[in-house]
Amino acid sequence: MARDKETSFRLNRIPDIRASGDIAAQMLRKSLDAFARLDPSAAAEIIDADQGVDERFRAILRQLVTFMMEDPRSITSALDTVWAAKAIERVGDHAKNIAEHVIYVAQGADVRHATPEEVRRMVASGWRAASGNR
Repeated sequence: MARDKETSFRLNRIPDIRASGDIAAQMLRKSLDAFARLDPSAAAEIIDADQGVDERFRAILRQLVTFMMEDPRSITSALDTVWAAKAIERVGDHAKNIAEHVIYVAQGADVRHATPEEVRRMVASGWRAASGNR
């Protein structure tokens, strides 16, 4: 039983989970603020930040796979951690979706399938669907 507690303790100390949670919560706050102000520039920043959350999620998965391979008794705790990490990653995705909608409402640009660089360029140019490029 002491070994099981040690494994759980090790899994709970994955720093990327806390950092991802903090970033995702910040993204959500900023996306709601961008929505309240209809600020496409702030929304574009959120879209950039989502890539970092996605990268951290992949790093967490790599760490957990390593733990599970080293000690199969950690599988249950690791899977619980994966579910938590995935939920955090989804918060980031939802914040990004809100940001994409803000850009659409403010400028009429559908940026759902655009790269972050394309989004920044469209927002910076003040692109508007009704009047074309400004």
